[in-house]
Amino acid sequence: MSESVRQATRLDAITGRFDPWVLGVAGVLACLGVVMVGSSSIAIAIDYDLGPFHYLVRHVLFLVGGIGLAIWLMRTDLKTIEQHSQWLLLGCFGLLVAVFVPGIGHEVNGARRWINLGVSNFQAVEAVKLLYIVWLASYLKRYSEEVSANWPAMLKPLGVAVALVALMLLQPDFGSASLILAITGGMLVLGGVNMPRMFGPVMVLLPALAVVAIAEPYRVRRLTSFLDPWADPFNSGYQLTNALMAVGRGEWLGVGLGGSVQKLSYLPEAHTDFILAVIGEELGFVGVCVVIALYGLLVGRALWIGLKCVDMRRHFSGYCAFGIALWIGLQSFVSIGVNLGLLPTKGLTLPLISSGGSSVLMTCAAIGLLLRVSYELDRAQRQVARLRGEAVRETPSPVAPVAPAAARAQVAGAAATPSTAATPSRRGTSRLRQRVEPTLGGLA
Repeated sequence: MSESVRQATRLDAITGRFDPWVLGVAGVLACLGVVMVGSSSIAIAIDYDLGPFHYLVRHVLFLVGGIGLAIWLMRTDLKTIEQHSQWLLLGCFGLLVAVFVPGIGHEVNGARRWINLGVSNFQAVEAVKLLYIVWLASYLKRYSEEVSANWPAMLKPLGVAVALVALMLLQPDFGSASLILAITGGMLVLGGVNMPRMFGPVMVLLPALAVVAIAEPYRVRRLTSFLDPWADPFNSGYQLTNALMAVGRGEWLGVGLGGSVQKLSYLPEAHTDFILAVIGEELGFVGVCVVIALYGLLVGRALWIGLKCVDMRRHFSGYCAFGIALWIGLQSFVSIGVNLGLLPTKGLTLPLISSGGSSVLMTCAAIGLLLRVSYELDRAQRQVARLRGEAVRETPSPVAPVAPAAARAQVAGAAATPSTAATPSRRGTSRLRQRVEPTLGGLA
């Protein structure tokens, strides 16, 4: 057996580890969600004659299913996921169209956002968020140079996002549509798009969103009631006024777990959209700050993992991490802002905490994908460290250590994705002479 073959075998034997910070913070948020869903849903379940623990049992079952999805993704190689990215994009459009098919789509409160699975309803847009992030990460990896250098490559993902948003607005789901556009813009900036070139599409999309927002009377009422919810506390401002009363009643340390009054059929959607208000009432200002800190730590760690992946030329992994960080960060920001009266009322759940089967399933799947990214990053770092250590030990001169040819090739392979290796040109690779690395939205 040659030295290069033995070296490759030793590298393959190296394993990585899942990021303990992501795993720990996600676990704490999920456990907090179980406790708070149990506390906030008892009164609602009794009102509907479902039994006091109906929503808690349902939440736990979906959480177990989400953990299963996360484990499956944690054991799936990222190359396999990347190879199917085009099919995932088709899946996004298929899911959003399926909600309008009679017998498959299910309407709730005048909105067609759910797919009837028999035993439960599934909100299609929750899966679309993750599938779209994976496709966009693959696209940015394949066309990163073109995205930063010309208009057509930058406008393609924006066009895809606008098409998805159009289907969401037909449901209607303005909150998720805005979230998809924000994720797209954020990933393009982190992928190195030329910032001045982004101003044109942004200046077109923002007025269009404003027109859509004021086109429906109920959205206008939400905007006006958000500015002064006490002007109509029993109609348009009912949700927000009860949420603010719950938060104010909690003061510094809260009234104690289970002691909330607003959850007793006063605060609508206390176990889903407005669960943070119950946290504020029962755990107080300190409890809300802890929740915000946990989300900040999770999002910050995901961004750090993404930056490390990009540094090692693992662009698909890095962009997946960026997309998941933007998704969880933006959605939690909106949900927290709505509960505290900082943003207009929108039906977005608090990731990993709110009750909601579709949201719990897909957020757990996103965490599983992020953990897989961290695993492969750690494995690549260990492989590079092993190769560099062997290169130094085999160097005859202590002044200028030079790795053997096989070791240098292995280091390059471990630190770079196939798109950066010296391989023949493929569809989607750059035709520019010099590779343009992601600039995280640089102005150049």
